[in-house]
Amino acid sequence: MSTSEPGAPEHPERGFTFLGGEVRRGRTFDRAEVEEALRNYEKAGQEAVRSGDWNAWADRFTEDAIYVEHHFGVMRGREAIRSWITSTMQGQVMDLVFPIEFALIDNDLVFIYVPNRFPAPDGGPGYQFVSATILVYAGDGTWCYEEDIYNTAESSRVIASFAKALGGR
Repeated sequence: MSTSEPGAPEHPERGFTFLGGEVRRGRTFDRAEVEEALRNYEKAGQEAVRSGDWNAWADRFTEDAIYVEHHFGVMRGREAIRSWITSTMQGQVMDLVFPIEFALIDNDLVFIYVPNRFPAPDGGPGYQFVSATILVYAGDGTWCYEEDIYNTAESSRVIASFAKALGGR
């Protein structure tokens, strides 16, 4: 069985659970530090989309970080995260933004609401699907946990609709 299929170790048979407790640092952080790290995380993502190079974004994670992506599974360690994101996104320069519309911060735990938005070729409202992301801050501007939660059927539908609109250019 492929490790990307449901039921494989990276897709637990009984469903996902919050794994952030495995890597949390047990420290209190200054809110301004967490906010700055979040701004830098968002900037790194924007630059990765603009350039097609996701390495600097992967560097925002600690060596022991855990990344839970409900469609693709669980990645353990910065290099596993890098391998996944570069195999999925590397080299693609996209007209895409994913602005953090709001963030809830409780010390090291951060919840962000993030639309994944493609601009409409006709200048109208963009094409978007929404992701909810849980992050755990590790200190020194880095993250030790990310979990992305979104509806894969909705993302596929929106991306197909956007692709169809692009064909009409």
